[in-house]
Amino acid sequence: MLTLVTILIAIDCVLLIGVVLIQNPKGGGVDSTFGGQSANQMFGAARSADFIEKLTWYLAAALFILCIFAAIMAGTGVEAAAPIIPDAPPPGQ
Repeated sequence: MLTLVTILIAIDCVLLIGVVLIQNPKGGGVDSTFGGQSANQMFGAARSADFIEKLTWYLAAALFILCIFAAIMAGTGVEAAAPIIPDAPPPGQ
């Protein structure tokens, strides 16, 4: 189960990186380099910007929740630290 959550975190990270790079900040974004202007003309600048911003927030929230869930899952299987060699003599003797 922890492996599945880790894979979901990796996928979420890649998607979040892509969405952040597509966003159009005040000075222009990477989207204009990859033909983003034509997409803005087709869907309208306001609608596409709203969708990308909402998608960014959803992916960030999903990443946060998945990381918390992974930390809880990883912490449940840890026992108290026990000595590796139980009958080892104390140091210095």
